[in-house]
Amino acid sequence: MSKQSRVVHVICLALVWTGAAMAPYANAQTSNAVHAWRAQHEADIVRQFADLLSLPNVASDKANIQRNADRIVELLAARGIEARQLPEAGAPPIVYGELKTPGATRTIGIYAHYDGQPVDTSQWASPPWRVRLLDAPLDQGGKEVPLSALPARIPAEARIYARSASDDKAPIQAIVSALDALKAAGARPSVNLKFFFEGEEEAGSPHLPEAFKQYRDLLAADAWLLCDGPVHQSRRWQIHFGARGITDVEVTLYGPARVLHSGHYGNWAPNPGAQMANLLASLRDRNGKILIPGYSDQVRPLTASEQGAIKAMPDVDAQLKQELALGWTEDEGEPLGMAITHPALNIRGIQVGNVGNKSQNAISTEARASIDFRLVPDQTPERVRQTFEAFLTKQGYWITHKEPTLDERRQHARVVRLEWGPGYPAARTSMDLPVAKAVVASMQAISKDQIVQAPLLGGSVPMYLWTDVLKVPVIGLPIANHDNNQHGANENLRIQNLWDGIEIFAAIFTGVDGNWPK
Repeated sequence: MSKQSRVVHVICLALVWTGAAMAPYANAQTSNAVHAWRAQHEADIVRQFADLLSLPNVASDKANIQRNADRIVELLAARGIEARQLPEAGAPPIVYGELKTPGATRTIGIYAHYDGQPVDTSQWASPPWRVRLLDAPLDQGGKEVPLSALPARIPAEARIYARSASDDKAPIQAIVSALDALKAAGARPSVNLKFFFEGEEEAGSPHLPEAFKQYRDLLAADAWLLCDGPVHQSRRWQIHFGARGITDVEVTLYGPARVLHSGHYGNWAPNPGAQMANLLASLRDRNGKILIPGYSDQVRPLTASEQGAIKAMPDVDAQLKQELALGWTEDEGEPLGMAITHPALNIRGIQVGNVGNKSQNAISTEARASIDFRLVPDQTPERVRQTFEAFLTKQGYWITHKEPTLDERRQHARVVRLEWGPGYPAARTSMDLPVAKAVVASMQAISKDQIVQAPLLGGSVPMYLWTDVLKVPVIGLPIANHDNNQHGANENLRIQNLWDGIEIFAAIFTGVDGNWPK
């Protein structure tokens, strides 16, 4: 779509929204009208989505990030939303918008992010910002469908390939298309809506805590929806009520000051690779249980409702073991839905010497490991650091947080350097809150299957900013397919997930207030 065409589109949609006589309601007639509108406009929706996806969106690429923010403001304004960019020193612009419903007494906020992970173009089957629609997944021999010649109806199993197709521009497109569908149906949201689209989530959201404090009053709402991540592996619609927190550490152990011959000095000069293997093995057992004393002391037990929700989840473990070629699973074989509610210690990288045809009969000067800790309520990064460092001290390590001098290495038998990342705590909203039940009921009204309710997302999202800073409930609402290659090459979105997202947002926008006790 050309810039001129987009401007005309903006003006026309804004006039349609503000000029029509609309009332808030949610019923079968509305949901049927939304479904019919979506089915009649599939090609237009995909082309508009492709236009947004074609913009490179790595947070460090300031010029293109600005283009993304400008485009999203344009998309929101087209729906009669009061949209603008919120400045934050040193950060990509936050896109903020408000859509007020006359007579509405409640406000729902919606979060998503428009930046994407950095890319290694050599790993992609096609350039990551050259949007491609395939009639089936790439690994199943999907054939390209030209965007210039889209059929009126697009196969449900078609995939759109591009960076951020699923993580996290999909909710943005689903939201604006849901509003289009409601306009066409003569309906409007039953609540006021606030939109907050971030531009550096994949860079760790370093400015988000300060932005929440700076714009606290602007972001006031009765509840927020955090729209990121995949649906359940069974393909059933899912909502989650919390997310694990995270902190990470880079660990360096030291051997000799120079590389030594392993024959001449082996069994005498300490081998940092062997030391690292022993240290890492002391942190967790073969089932993933963390062996650091006091590490789990802060863990908040699951409630009866949360335990019941986990038991009601579809059993996908056998399917995933087959799909991922796993002969066993950790956590003593507990189901995935339960396992991710526990703290985790993930060894994400080990580096020492070389292997294969580059291997050497040598003792290395140092060994490094990279670890991430996944936290659950009510663990904090500060407490995790304390228990981890106390555990290493008890094992005889001398801890430093900067590069040790040679004299320091001579003075201490075991030297370890720890470089901690910032991290943030976990958060979990009660499933028993009226707003939580209202969101579930709104989705359930249009779903043929039972909605999957997860007390905690296994991944880490800073949901604590809503619960701890804004002091409001936050509920996770993902729409992407679980096999979307999130963060990797050939990221994709299953088209049916986009269609589902449109109908889910329309149902929540119109139905949540009626399902929410006064």
